[in-house]
Amino acid sequence: MSGRSLTRTEAEQRASLLTVERYEVTVDLSGLLTGSRIRCESVITFTCHRPGADTFADCAAAVESATLNGVALPSAAEGRIALTALAERNVLTVVSVTECLADGRGVHKTVDPTDGETYVCTDFTPDYARYVWACFDQPDLKAPWAFTVTAPAGWRVLSNCGDPQIEDLGSTRRWSFPPTPPLATYNTVINAGPYYEVRRRGAGHDLGLFARRSLAPILDRDADELFTLTTQGLEFFADRFGMPFPQNKYDQVFTPGFPGAMENFGCVTWMDWFLRRTTPTRAEWDLFSRYLLHELAHMWFGNIVTMRWWDDLWLNEAFAEFASNWAAESVTSYTDAWTAHLANEQLKAYFLDQGPVSHPIRQEVNDVSEAEATFDAITYPKGASVLRQMMTYVGEEDFSAGLAAYFAAHAWGSTTLQDLMDTVAGSSGRDMDAWRTGWLETAGTDRLTLDHDSEGFILVAQGPAGLPRPHVLAVGAYARSGDRLERTARVEVEVEGERTRLDLPAGADLYLVNDEDLTFASTRPDSTTRDTFFDNAGRLPSPTARGVAVTTAWDMLMNGEATAAEAVRCLSGVLAVETSASALEPYLNLAVEAADLWSPEPEREKLLRAVAATCRSLSTVSAHRKAALRGFARTATGLEDVAWLQTEAGDDLDLQWRALVRKAQLGEQTTAEAQALLQRDPDPDAWVSRLQVRAATPDAAEKKAVWQTLMTDREVPLALVHSVAALFWSAGQDDLLTTHTAAYLDLVSTIQNTGTMPATVYTRSLFPLFGIDRTFLERAESLAAQTVPVVRTNLLDRADRMRRVLRSRG
Repeated sequence: MSGRSLTRTEAEQRASLLTVERYEVTVDLSGLLTGSRIRCESVITFTCHRPGADTFADCAAAVESATLNGVALPSAAEGRIALTALAERNVLTVVSVTECLADGRGVHKTVDPTDGETYVCTDFTPDYARYVWACFDQPDLKAPWAFTVTAPAGWRVLSNCGDPQIEDLGSTRRWSFPPTPPLATYNTVINAGPYYEVRRRGAGHDLGLFARRSLAPILDRDADELFTLTTQGLEFFADRFGMPFPQNKYDQVFTPGFPGAMENFGCVTWMDWFLRRTTPTRAEWDLFSRYLLHELAHMWFGNIVTMRWWDDLWLNEAFAEFASNWAAESVTSYTDAWTAHLANEQLKAYFLDQGPVSHPIRQEVNDVSEAEATFDAITYPKGASVLRQMMTYVGEEDFSAGLAAYFAAHAWGSTTLQDLMDTVAGSSGRDMDAWRTGWLETAGTDRLTLDHDSEGFILVAQGPAGLPRPHVLAVGAYARSGDRLERTARVEVEVEGERTRLDLPAGADLYLVNDEDLTFASTRPDSTTRDTFFDNAGRLPSPTARGVAVTTAWDMLMNGEATAAEAVRCLSGVLAVETSASALEPYLNLAVEAADLWSPEPEREKLLRAVAATCRSLSTVSAHRKAALRGFARTATGLEDVAWLQTEAGDDLDLQWRALVRKAQLGEQTTAEAQALLQRDPDPDAWVSRLQVRAATPDAAEKKAVWQTLMTDREVPLALVHSVAALFWSAGQDDLLTTHTAAYLDLVSTIQNTGTMPATVYTRSLFPLFGIDRTFLERAESLAAQTVPVVRTNLLDRADRMRRVLRSRG
């Protein structure tokens, strides 16, 4: 059954009418070893503030029976069960059945191809609990939840609260979990299967890690680091938020087939792609450390305190993203967290925020379907960067005091933007109204440009619609010292208008606007140093300064103010000296993208050779070796290069697969080698690596077969779709790709019938990179108007990106 999207007005009316006292949910998973049906009984006890009033409960699963206060109810319509003539105190009992489908919403079933074991997980963001059991599926109707789950005897069942009572029933076991604290529907979870478990004590808590059995060696390899990061995060957030995590157990479950990561209270669910099958690079650990801390921060931002409605999604996501970088930099070994954020996520935010689907961080959301489209780079990384600017604006001590006051006042409740602004204003003594309006309620990116006149330097600031936002930022002056640059002056200013006078020395070799990356803004060098800017970026003395320069160069490329060759030159200079392994791999990816995707065809091979030479040089540095060889695998221009890479890769199966991909792209036969490597590779997802080789092959029959597997049959796990799709759209294969560009548009209408994550992944990852022209982009943009919001925004964003790419290709 499909369900009508809940509107804001309906949610407000229902919240004013009801108080939910508790949920008691009984779930039967016993048939999932051989079937796909789940049977649930949901008993909801709630009060009505206006007895005699009418409302509805949400249930988009098939309803077998429903009673209100013992009286049978009519069948559900459009995912809603009508509740009429409510008493002051009510008990709603609904028995429902749902199917675990490949693109199903709310619940996922995966069979591990290695050993045939079955795993099940739930995923209820934003309002998908209603697809599994009856509930009031909106974030502000929080209540305690008590789960009773029947599952096959060999399975573990995990939920929000630990220490369940377990009864043996022969071929099954019944798991009865104690009630949770008051939680929103989407914060609840059930994970089940024959999981491998590792446990430790940390920060006074009982910490658990779980993975499918076939990945037990990988979990053992990473367990020490995962426990260390979790412990550090729990201690840091307890201190900064003035509130320890209020539960003894904290579990993290790496499950196959899960499409992302979800911050369920006390039981975070991860796609097990995060358990890297080859030893992770420093950049991969840096990224995952921030993801881990992001989900942990959600225990406070989202679970303990929940946004009242989806227009304040940023209260969850932007704060969790910000807090993860704050914690990583403060207490973990990943002290380059903000630099890595700048090199990776923040660049995506700059792009999205200057395109056709830009929106305020906080925006009006009329219904949940609109909310699905806001899980993006503006809500997440831009929001995080803006919150860093808020902390700079009010000072870290006052900012932390405001957060502690916020949690003390609103624990286990729901809040709005104003609630947070009030506590930060109270702790800092600053009027936050103009800041809130400019940063949270205004779309677009400010542009900061350095100019000068006869009296000296001027920082010119322009907002998306005229006047700029309030900024606190720094501008640095750098002069040559040997083959490096040294900062000779740093001016920190508070921008309150279009022109701000700066006391900077004349004659510097480079002026860096937004030095130290204190604010979120598109920046430009002054006109006199523009042409040497790309060469001088690598001479800057710190990873953050180099990161700001790379960001400026990339933003210029995106906006048609720099060429792909200039971007490659800038990145090559930075890569040659980069000391931060956390930033180096993202820079390598950008250099490859500039050379392979953004460059005019006549220049492509030359630029690829330049990047390949940089990678080969970096491969001699042990800390950068694996990342450099990965970059080389994407830029090798001949079979001799591939043969060298295969020798260098040795027993690293991941690199061997990457070498075969490149060999396939170059038009060489790889069938026998790929089959032999598949037989050697113990990774349960190794078949996807084999599919990547086929996707890269310039052969019409292979393209057709891969498209069938990837898009028509949708057999590839969502976490791995992009890795296959990016190779499918390989450079130099335009003639083979044209038919599939049309097929992509034909399938857009079916993509929107999936959940938020599948719709996002398929729309974004499968968008063609080659074999298209402006006519195709116009068709895509026209089609976007006919789709649901999450597909529409991603389709328009991808079309905008490729329009800029085509302009760069000339």
